[in-house]
Amino acid sequence: MTRSATPGQLVLAAAIALFLVAFLVAPVATVVYVAFTEKGTGAFTLVNFKDFIATELFIRSFWNSVYVSAMAVVWASVIALPLATLTTRFEFRGAALVQTLGFLPLIMPPFVGAVAMQLFFGRNGSINLLLDEHLGFRIPFMEGLNGVIFVQALHYFPFILINLSTSLRNIDRAMEEAAQNLGSSGFRLFRRIVLPLAMPGYLAGASLVFVKVFDDLATPLLLNVKDMLAPQAYLRVTSIGIADPMGYVIAVVLILASVAAMWLSALAMKGRDYATVQRGGGGLARRRLTGWRSALGYGVVVLILLLVLAPHAALLLLSFATIWSFAPLPDAYTTAHYARVFGESSLYIKNTLVYATLAGAIDVVLGAAIAYLVLRTKLVGRQWLDWAAMAALAIPGLVLGIGYLRSFYGMQLPGGAPLATFWGMIVVALAIRRLPYALRACYAALQQIAVALEEAAENLGATKGRTVRRIVLPLMTGGLLAGFVTSFSTAAVELSATLMLVQSNSDAPLAYGLYVFMQSPAGRGPGAALGVIAVALVAVCTLASHVLVERSQRSKGAAS
Repeated sequence: MTRSATPGQLVLAAAIALFLVAFLVAPVATVVYVAFTEKGTGAFTLVNFKDFIATELFIRSFWNSVYVSAMAVVWASVIALPLATLTTRFEFRGAALVQTLGFLPLIMPPFVGAVAMQLFFGRNGSINLLLDEHLGFRIPFMEGLNGVIFVQALHYFPFILINLSTSLRNIDRAMEEAAQNLGSSGFRLFRRIVLPLAMPGYLAGASLVFVKVFDDLATPLLLNVKDMLAPQAYLRVTSIGIADPMGYVIAVVLILASVAAMWLSALAMKGRDYATVQRGGGGLARRRLTGWRSALGYGVVVLILLLVLAPHAALLLLSFATIWSFAPLPDAYTTAHYARVFGESSLYIKNTLVYATLAGAIDVVLGAAIAYLVLRTKLVGRQWLDWAAMAALAIPGLVLGIGYLRSFYGMQLPGGAPLATFWGMIVVALAIRRLPYALRACYAALQQIAVALEEAAENLGATKGRTVRRIVLPLMTGGLLAGFVTSFSTAAVELSATLMLVQSNSDAPLAYGLYVFMQSPAGRGPGAALGVIAVALVAVCTLASHVLVERSQRSKGAAS
């Protein structure tokens, strides 16, 4: 039961709204405004969009981005579907390990994976050198758009794997049994009954993959693919300047594509009923794999895992390699790259820890406050706070970075430097980008706390503020920590927004340092060492997040 809003809650809601307007709504609105106005006069115009349509490079870049994103979804589905099916529909030994290993690609920045994949699958990579030596041909895994598709599919397929596996587990087994009683079995049963019932999870994951690939900036740039929309927006702003309207037009197209992908995903499920009859779904009946089917199943899983973990193996080898060129493996190994990273580039690590910690703290505070206002008050318009914060999911980091440059470059700090160049703006951008993750964690945690506990405290004389401090926040600890760790770990490898905002190497975070190192062959050894550190950092944070969530669930289960 919600309570009427107090003056303190009104002030809190106003402060949150002001923060979101200043650092999310206004910068994005500025991007849209510049795209629709005439340079110099400020009058409304569609000329910028006509110029976009009339420019062959931009149209080609748009369709290339659509093609790459769609094909990345296709190949991500090819990878995720067998893993999800085998680990949920069959008695598959090691299913938990397979699911865990399948999640690992997400903890490596995709542009780092691009460099690592070139070492194994590039024109002169390990696989092609061996193919050429023994069979006399090479396969263009990493050539042009194919390379971007290959890298992105391997990096983002866990989105489909996680969502599809969850949907498969929640399907009512009675529906499958009914179809079997009517004579359906094998692949026909899977195609006509199982997969359609799991479609909500699949579409949720597929739409995420499409949006992430469409908005990605660094991976195409590192693979020298510039005729895609995100790289074109970046190149226009950095080469011509923030006054050039075409960069803003491309940014608007990126926003529209993200929103359209999510809308089409929702439209595909509209009017369809995926509800289960049994409470909790009942779950699909697991079958036992025997004979050649078992061998085939395990062979497919091993092959897929070797493929998706190849970037991690290549990155680790590169971080210790002295020279790795025109050879299947490095010529020799050294620890000098790690010594250089900790000696010369420790500032990147320090900045990342500071930025990600501050961003995570901001997200937890805002997430907890918004969740409380939405669930525990009758404040008019409180739902808009939730919607505004979640809207950050549809805003590409590149667009946010461009919006910050345009909105805050004209504002000056006391020393005369533009506000957009202040390192604190990087922290704010990271916080805005990751706020939806922390908000959902806080929202879920607060939903599980009975309002009666707060009412009992207030009946004993506690004020609302004291009740929140002594009752609500301690009970939300698991959700708060999980939200913080999730925001921290994902902010630590964010590049799109920071690439636009970093003006000085002394303010650069780890992801920026990785990008700089990976630009040249001479820097890829230290860059790989820095990448291993980044992967280890995110892996530890991800593990901590899972532990915190499970511990919170166990404690709540014991308490109930």
